[in-house]
Amino acid sequence: MAQLQAILKYQEIDAKLYKLERELAGCEERKEYVKYKKFLESAPEKLDALETKAASLKAEAAELTKNYEQMEETLQYFENVDELVTGGADISFYQKKAQTKIDQLKKFKADLAALVANIKATDAEYKKLKKQVIAAQGQYKDAAEKYKAVKSEKDGEMKAIEKELTVLAKDVPAEMMEKYQTKRKEKNMPVFIEINGTRCSWCGMEPPLAACNRLAGGEMIECDNCHKILYSK
Repeated sequence: MAQLQAILKYQEIDAKLYKLERELAGCEERKEYVKYKKFLESAPEKLDALETKAASLKAEAAELTKNYEQMEETLQYFENVDELVTGGADISFYQKKAQTKIDQLKKFKADLAALVANIKATDAEYKKLKKQVIAAQGQYKDAAEKYKAVKSEKDGEMKAIEKELTVLAKDVPAEMMEKYQTKRKEKNMPVFIEINGTRCSWCGMEPPLAACNRLAGGEMIECDNCHKILYSK
């Protein structure tokens, strides 16, 4: 019973610390601070990706331009088709060849235009992101100062509670404290609650008969539904 009273006292005081932690975690100042922090942490990778994409597109455009120019040179060959026909060549053959080259040239031109548009869009996106990063750096600094101010307001009270908890923890068995801290990290608070008759006073689930018998014998059990630790006085 002494161990139960020790952990319940610890839980009662820790509830105050938990409440302050939740208030701090949910405050608007922290949300703004975290928002800009995450943005600035991910920005370098995004900028690198855009630079890589732009370089790849430019290389592709250069290769396509080269092919386009070569195709134009090939078409110059067909400027002398009249002489070839006069010499007895099959005009239909040269017409088909010329049309094929013209179609390829049109495709090169369309693909090149699409690439240029993509390069411009990527460049615009990069410049936009750079501006956002510069702006976010100032906003992050401001948000960090505001969050720091809010946090400092609670620090004194939180440290006083932590000091009290350190003293109380000495009376709690290590295994019981480990179980408590595990569930606290999972945000399953409160951890220990008294059973209400034959049902969990948190979720209303009735434990199995074997578990109820253990509970009646002075043991603690875990609710299968909400995973609170149930005790009976």
